[in-house]
Amino acid sequence: MGQYLSPGVYVEEVPPLARPIAGVGTSTPGFIGVIPDAINLPARPAAEDSAAIKTAGFKYVNFTIAAPAISPCQITSWNQYTRLFGDFIADSALSAVVDGTPAVDSGQRNLAHAVYSFFNNGGSSCYVIRITKESDLDSALAKFAAIDEITMIAAPGLVSSTAYTSLTSHCENLKDRVAILDSTESDTKFDVGDFSKLQDVISTSNKAGRPQNSTYSAFYFPWLQVFDPATSLIQSSSKGDGLIFVPPSGHIAGVYARTDSTRGVFKAPANEALLGVTGLKYSLSKADQDALNDDGVNLIRPLVGAFRVWGARTVGGDANGEYRYISTRRYFNYLRESIDQGTQFVVFEPNSPALWERIKRTVGGFLLNEWRSGALFGSTPDKAFFVKCDADTNPPELREAGQVVTEIGVAIVKPAEFVIFRIQQTTGN
Repeated sequence: MGQYLSPGVYVEEVPPLARPIAGVGTSTPGFIGVIPDAINLPARPAAEDSAAIKTAGFKYVNFTIAAPAISPCQITSWNQYTRLFGDFIADSALSAVVDGTPAVDSGQRNLAHAVYSFFNNGGSSCYVIRITKESDLDSALAKFAAIDEITMIAAPGLVSSTAYTSLTSHCENLKDRVAILDSTESDTKFDVGDFSKLQDVISTSNKAGRPQNSTYSAFYFPWLQVFDPATSLIQSSSKGDGLIFVPPSGHIAGVYARTDSTRGVFKAPANEALLGVTGLKYSLSKADQDALNDDGVNLIRPLVGAFRVWGARTVGGDANGEYRYISTRRYFNYLRESIDQGTQFVVFEPNSPALWERIKRTVGGFLLNEWRSGALFGSTPDKAFFVKCDADTNPPELREAGQVVTEIGVAIVKPAEFVIFRIQQTTGN
């Protein structure tokens, strides 16, 4: 206490009894794409290049990728991405028709559309790494492991069992992010409801072609039809429509970010329209989904005037128990990270009842705000969560070991996946 030498009012600063916990960000993905060091891009020729204009209306220009391989780049706009990784490119089969030389790479095309669709569907910031071959995927993931801001991982178009395992294991080991996995793009033809042929495209858990069960990953089907300006440019002489199919992970990451921003990470990222989509590789029915939903295959279907994400499960679905919904896993990741970062002030404080009370007030205040936002189930806070940090959780032997233990329980809301209305006739009065 200071010395007071004359009458008056004195204002002093005192440390707060509880420090507020700020929720961590949940909307930053990390994208990985296979891109060579240089690619050929179709570009409109200069006005004086009359020969190119007469033959095709465009020419190819060599583009050296500015972004170094296996080096993460934070991207906050589409223009920034194109400066580092290149613009849209067309299918190599189309370029071969024009000049007999394949000009582009599918990995670059998939990555470009993924990043563009992420921003178009509500995303604001992401990290991007390019690799020159798929075998470098683990090296890229090791770089992403050091970036705590990343909460989602996607490798657009990488659909081998090795890629699935690497992406899923990365998230399971770090426990602060989830993997958004693409299905294969297949030319297998099947009629709506023909589940035997559908299994050739998305296999169930006892076959190859579908990722292994994990509460840290979500799997989406089918690929999406989008407009590609580079393809349209090449097809201009043959009056093509410029439509191609791309893996869905970039769109899905944007939906995750949009849902987090408008509703909260606890809201299932489903029943959401995908922007920039003109069609689907396969149009599936309710009967098709009946056979896939329990295993955690999230379908994209044309419903209610838009192409919508119509599934919100982790890979494995019902086999994952309490974590069968991707929103449950992502919300627990959010709680863990927020509490971890918001209670760092506790380290090396005197382990006494006063500290226990500060911990309870800090964590309790954070969870109270979560309950008020609608993330926790219960008519009152006492029914929605509890925070216990006292002599029972911190006996002498733990205090002697330098430990302080807090038990936290939360009742989180689950998606209303099956909405049932029971209707009966009644006689009028």
